[in-house]
Amino acid sequence: MVPADQNTSHSNGPLDAALESLLGMARQAALHSYAPYSGFRVGAALRLTNGETVTGTNVENVSYGLTICAERAALVQAVSEFGPQIRVEAVAIANLNEAASPPCGACRQVLAEFILPEAPVVFPAAGGMRVMPFSALMPLAFEMKLK
Repeated sequence: MVPADQNTSHSNGPLDAALESLLGMARQAALHSYAPYSGFRVGAALRLTNGETVTGTNVENVSYGLTICAERAALVQAVSEFGPQIRVEAVAIANLNEAASPPCGACRQVLAEFILPEAPVVFPAAGGMRVMPFSALMPLAFEMKLK
């Protein structure tokens, strides 16, 4: 794990201050993880277009399928606090186990409902942190347009 007070670099150099701050919040959220079965402790921080930041952490269950990922926990918190009109403008994910942790497919699909396509997503990857726009992370999100 990279200490919160150090700049984190990715393939394009150091993170900007706003993403570094968001990543620090994700690290703090990961400290509250409930992961007695896997020990996989993850936190997520979402910066919303209204200027607010919301965090979440993973909460495991003995039945792994009922586990809630950090990204979805944060998103549910954002909707609970600010309503369904919220939009996410940046995401940071931290894993206290130093494992590569891009958002899982379920989290990507749930985020797709609320995130701006160009929103940067920063997450642990092999060799350090990686930043990419959400549209590159989830290029073919499921959509249902009712007429």
